[in-house]
Amino acid sequence: MADALLIVEGLTKRFGGVVASDNVRLDVARGELHAIIGPNGAGKTTLIGQLAGEIAPNTGSVQFDGRDITALPVPDRSLLGLARSFQITSLFPHFTALENVALAVQAHAGHSFRFWRPAREESVLREPAGAALERVGLSHRADTLCASMSHGEHRQLELAMALATGARMLLLDEPMAGLGPDESARMVKTLRQLKGELTILLIEHDMEAVFALADRITVLVYGRTIASGTPTEIRANAEVRQAYLGEQEAVSHV
Repeated sequence: MADALLIVEGLTKRFGGVVASDNVRLDVARGELHAIIGPNGAGKTTLIGQLAGEIAPNTGSVQFDGRDITALPVPDRSLLGLARSFQITSLFPHFTALENVALAVQAHAGHSFRFWRPAREESVLREPAGAALERVGLSHRADTLCASMSHGEHRQLELAMALATGARMLLLDEPMAGLGPDESARMVKTLRQLKGELTILLIEHDMEAVFALADRITVLVYGRTIASGTPTEIRANAEVRQAYLGEQEAVSHV
């Protein structure tokens, strides 16, 4: 794809006798929201770990914006604009929402965490932190302690932390995990607003959210790509329905 921001070629990862990624090929266009779906054990989190630089592949390559980043460590990928959010949030509960995001800005800039005072008080950190909170709908919670926020707000806060680092592409691993209906709706709204502005690779089990948001969908089964296409193409794919979507009742109601 000529306008691809991310290109994955032949990515393979083995853990002993288990093949977690089996010659995976993937491209994600600039400004696209591309979803990765598949049953448990399909290798989705292993794939995103390789894209983020946390897991080294056995073979294959990862290119970001025309640059081979296969061997690049996590911090260097972050500096290029590739940011990951996790299934389990990692926040400072006794700091405010603004302070948490300011720390992300500070860390991305390469400053030591021992310089905490500037993270709270320097406008160079507070201003991008405040802007990121506004983008995810949390500006009204800027001075709220993280420990006092809901699980859904934690997921939004984690997203703000990724945005505050100047991310050009977000790797989102189950952003709606554990959310109630109202919180899921807010997250879908936030991601819809970010579509086009950022490139997003989304791993998500909520099929209703996936089909509502995704421009394209790639399906993994046992570490292997079995299909990639638009939501309409994926819904109509007989192999996908047999392997996965036929078991997902939510899809029939999308």
